[in-house]
Amino acid sequence: MQIKVLKDIMAANTQNAGANQARLDAQGILGINIMASPGAGKTTFILATIDSLGQDARVGVIEGDIASQIDAEEVAQKGAPVVQINTGGGCHLDAGQVAAGLDNLPLEEIDILFIENVGNLVCPSEFKLGEHLRVVLLSVPEGDDKPFKYPGMFASADVVVVTKIDIMPYFDFDLDKFTKAIEGLKPGIRVFPLSARTGEGFSGWTDFLKSQLRR
Repeated sequence: MQIKVLKDIMAANTQNAGANQARLDAQGILGINIMASPGAGKTTFILATIDSLGQDARVGVIEGDIASQIDAEEVAQKGAPVVQINTGGGCHLDAGQVAAGLDNLPLEEIDILFIENVGNLVCPSEFKLGEHLRVVLLSVPEGDDKPFKYPGMFASADVVVVTKIDIMPYFDFDLDKFTKAIEGLKPGIRVFPLSARTGEGFSGWTDFLKSQLRR
């Protein structure tokens, strides 16, 4: 009996991720992998980003969940092309699943593709999907100590977004302490504190996205 080695599985995923990125590059699409724990506000963040970008960029979304299509339905109401991937219990998306998602999107109508990963601060960091940017969200109620508890996830990120800052006065969240912890894991990383509910901080985030598109 042949035993499948984990290294081979990861190598196959990396190869598929490279093919995905080449496909996005060919269409001039900026691919963004959104990772966070459940309840951090991933879908709300994507919806608010669509509103904030307005006519400056066309957004498409791949929604990853263990089950249901609730989030995809919310995105569709914004008029953005979206596909739902249910993992059936899997704790992350992989590059093969994203490839299938790309097959079902009008790529020629998309400038930015958000890939909303399954809610988890562990597994998604290990699997490349073909993205150009990895964005990790952390909501204020989760606490400022998460970089110490999940260093692998935050070290894998290109950008960290602190969500729900409008309720920061009601929680013991030290933004300076959090930012220093993030920079200690990955010097030079961008941190965007913002609120999808009030819009605070979104102009800086969308300006950054537009600068990445120009590149």
